[in-house]
Amino acid sequence: MRPSQVFYKVCREEMKVEKVQQISHHVFVILLAATVRSQVNPEMCRYPLGMTGGQIQDEDISASSQLDSDNGDGDGAWCPDIMSDDLKEYLQVDLRSLHFITLVGTQGRHADGMGNEFAQRYRIKYSRDGNNWVGWHDRKGRQVIEGNRNAYDVVLKDLEPPIIARFVRFMPVTDHSMIVCMRVELYGCEWLDGLMSYSIPDGHQMIYRGLDVYFNDSVYDGASAERLTKGLGQLTDGTWGLDDFLHSHIYSMWPGYDYVGWNNKSFPKGYVETIFEFDHVRNFTSMKVHCNNMFSRGVRMFRQASCYFRSGSDWESDPVTFRPTVDRVSQSARFVTVPLGDRTASAIKCRFHFSDLWMLFSEVAFQSGDDPTHKVDDSNTRILIGCLVAIIAILLAIIVIILWRQVWQKMLEKASRRILDDELTARLAVQTQAFSSHHSSLSSEASSTTNSTYERIFPLCADYQEPSRLIRKLPEFAQSTEHLGPSTSCRALATSGSDSAPHYAEADIISLQESSDGSTYSITAVNMNLFAGTDSSMREFPRQKLTFKEKLGEGQFGEV
Repeated sequence: MRPSQVFYKVCREEMKVEKVQQISHHVFVILLAATVRSQVNPEMCRYPLGMTGGQIQDEDISASSQLDSDNGDGDGAWCPDIMSDDLKEYLQVDLRSLHFITLVGTQGRHADGMGNEFAQRYRIKYSRDGNNWVGWHDRKGRQVIEGNRNAYDVVLKDLEPPIIARFVRFMPVTDHSMIVCMRVELYGCEWLDGLMSYSIPDGHQMIYRGLDVYFNDSVYDGASAERLTKGLGQLTDGTWGLDDFLHSHIYSMWPGYDYVGWNNKSFPKGYVETIFEFDHVRNFTSMKVHCNNMFSRGVRMFRQASCYFRSGSDWESDPVTFRPTVDRVSQSARFVTVPLGDRTASAIKCRFHFSDLWMLFSEVAFQSGDDPTHKVDDSNTRILIGCLVAIIAILLAIIVIILWRQVWQKMLEKASRRILDDELTARLAVQTQAFSSHHSSLSSEASSTTNSTYERIFPLCADYQEPSRLIRKLPEFAQSTEHLGPSTSCRALATSGSDSAPHYAEADIISLQESSDGSTYSITAVNMNLFAGTDSSMREFPRQKLTFKEKLGEGQFGEV
């Protein structure tokens, strides 16, 4: 049953989970050890998988039932129908691919103090294919997990042993009919091996100095008979055995717990046959097998490994054979790497030959990549490519529009500049005629006043102007030819002082003026009024009426 869309929103109500503490000391050493010893390290594989963060989509969450379909945002949790003790209600999460799950977290329905429902106990079921479901149990066989004691605290539970699954179900457990609500989160990492199951002979029992040592796979989740089939167990739990097989990483476990082992006397052919099934066809590089080598107690690593491959229904006839160097000096446990020659297969059958009375394994890991011929669902890829192409086309269109606008603006600027240049030329031509007529009248009056080509300029005269002041105050061009006569006082000073003082101007200003009479730049006629002592009043042109067109250049007194 799939509840309404509102269910997903309240089911994934954010859990106030403090960050899961991960081992941070000697990180480099731990990562190196994980790379050498196992494909996955349970101590490092503790990342939230997306119930709280939203990586797990709404369509990947389903449930057996819901108490109220009208629950809105903030109601806080998944609540099934009123629970009984028949264990039928569950909340299911689809992770879309195989994951190595090491930790789970649960929380009740708090709803800002309005809710008080939670699950005191629950169980977990999981599946790798969606058909075969397995109930999780710890290393001592207990299946029920202690949950919450209130609606707001988060309770984290380490899964020992970890589980390898795609589908996970949370199943509340109650002693009587009651309302139960849950918020959940899964922690782990992606299972890169792709191993779905392995099939091996059941482990044997050793009696060492009167002590019973069991080498069976106690956490195998498949079918168990004389041969273990369709499941995973201790060979993929991420925990490798110690040098002394009588001791274990796990507290209070029996001797030999870390290893799965066989006695040579039970195999007339001299080898143990194992079969590994994978999720799809893969390209295999190598296989790593963690072996015990305590030869003082009759245990040695394998003498030879022969691996056969299968992509369809039949096993290939040409195996890959590997013979490691048997160590007769060191009794330490170690990983033995078996090269697989980049063979492609969906299943591998390996025969491990005895080199002593006992052979003990604690972990098996594979290094592989996807088969180049393996086809995956590319519907999402096609949609993504189409979106990218559309985005690129839109960006190109925007770029073309921007470039076209820039070119069009430049064309408009050039056209307006031509119009302004034509208008400016016409105005300058009119002003030239005015200056020419003005210059003629000034010249005639100057010639009638004095016969000398040069006249002395007296600085004390009020008509005297500094060049810098003249530049700052430009004269307003008069359209008429009328002008004021020279100042009498200045003229008298000029006449009286002409014999006793040297001339101020050494250049032939009149000649320059006459030679440039027909030129557009005959503005020197205005300055001659000053030099000749003419009283030419200057009025300042309003600066707000000045319009800057373009820069002609730089002169002695600044920019023009």
